[in-house]
Amino acid sequence: MKLISVVRVCASLLALIGGPASAKVFSPTTFKLANGLEVVVIEDHLAPVVTQMVWYRTGAADEDAGHSGIAHFLEHLMFKGTPTVGPGEFSKIVARNGGEDNAFTFYDYTAYFQTIAADRLDLIMKLEADRMQNLSLSDDQVYPERDVIVEERRQRIDSSPEARLVEAMRYSLLTNSPYGRPAIGWEQEMEALTTADAVAWYKKWYTPSNATLIVVGDVKPDDVKALADKYYGPIPARPVPERLRPQIAPLTGAERRITLRDANIHQPAFVRMYVAPNYSAKTRNQALALEVFDEIFGTGTTSRLYQTLAVKMKVATGASSSYDDTALDPIAYDISANPAPGKDIAEVEKAVDLVIQTLLKGGVTDSEVSDAKTRLQAQAILARDSLDGPAHSIGEALSTGQTIDDVENWPDNIGAVTTDEVNAAMRAVLGPDGASVTGWLLPSQGTKAPMDAVAAANSAPVASGPIR
Repeated sequence: MKLISVVRVCASLLALIGGPASAKVFSPTTFKLANGLEVVVIEDHLAPVVTQMVWYRTGAADEDAGHSGIAHFLEHLMFKGTPTVGPGEFSKIVARNGGEDNAFTFYDYTAYFQTIAADRLDLIMKLEADRMQNLSLSDDQVYPERDVIVEERRQRIDSSPEARLVEAMRYSLLTNSPYGRPAIGWEQEMEALTTADAVAWYKKWYTPSNATLIVVGDVKPDDVKALADKYYGPIPARPVPERLRPQIAPLTGAERRITLRDANIHQPAFVRMYVAPNYSAKTRNQALALEVFDEIFGTGTTSRLYQTLAVKMKVATGASSSYDDTALDPIAYDISANPAPGKDIAEVEKAVDLVIQTLLKGGVTDSEVSDAKTRLQAQAILARDSLDGPAHSIGEALSTGQTIDDVENWPDNIGAVTTDEVNAAMRAVLGPDGASVTGWLLPSQGTKAPMDAVAAANSAPVASGPIR
């Protein structure tokens, strides 16, 4: 069945049984090694396969001024080898044993993973533990790879008008936050990164006490612990610096606008971003309420946004919203839509504002909240149906200040959200006191964009998700 069909089936079952009372999501086994390495084991015996992920609690938001891009750069360099595993051999060894591997970097974390037959867990643990402590870098390896990441930025950001607009908007909205910088880095700073920078970053952050090992698949916790003790246990721990983050400026009530024109644009786009809370001990209830609101407002074809813009008013071919609260600092709540043929972007913006004003005035209903919570709880069931899904969910949560209990109790916590909490959270973010940036992406018909838009775009585009 397609994913949406499975979601509907799960939602129907949950509705019949009254929701997953006290349901746990992954039921992991957890322990910590003497050197501080956190270990999470999730048993899944459906197939003789295992996924290993190592998450380091560091990413682009931890970079020092003038050194943007170093987190992603080191991710690339981690494949350059150790004294016992030559450059590029890591992935070749995994492939020869029938597995696959990769890595990714985002603002708050960097992660490395392999999926392979369960009887090869010993092999991939040995390889990953080796490069956790023995990475060997030389100028002839580092500088060609620097050219690679600079070219990656040009392909992902500079050649994409959509990405340039998003980068400019994030930079404007989150100016005083590390999330305002592109996760991949500014080109001029990436071009200046050195071997010494890479080695310093590695020594600063890559240590067992700053990492989480997650193993999901056809394994037993005791066997995983024995292997973890064998390979990761001997690695000495180093002190890890505190992750100091500047506080975002209070842009209360601020509204900023950016228009980007490009000759390559054939489908105009409307984008708006609001400053929204991350999930933290202080903002937990508000973040959960916004997750429910986002399901109602802009998730899927039954959402208020899509039904109003695409179905009733027919001013847009698509409309959606996006909110991911898994972060260490306040983040962006995104809204986007594309004009329907014969409609202009001003009509789309007017329609989006109409939906927002209607919600601010009347709020969401009890029925909408109940249905949204059921759908979200169904997604928790779906999250179990893979190896990398549980590893991603737990790794991302633990890397951004959450706990295993936050993950395991998420269905119950979502179920406890009230309509009043949803409306209060929505009004705090989308109301008159909320800070926002509105972006228009338009064709230029061969002319250059206005200077202010070009300058903003060139000082800022970033990928909306982790970079591989």
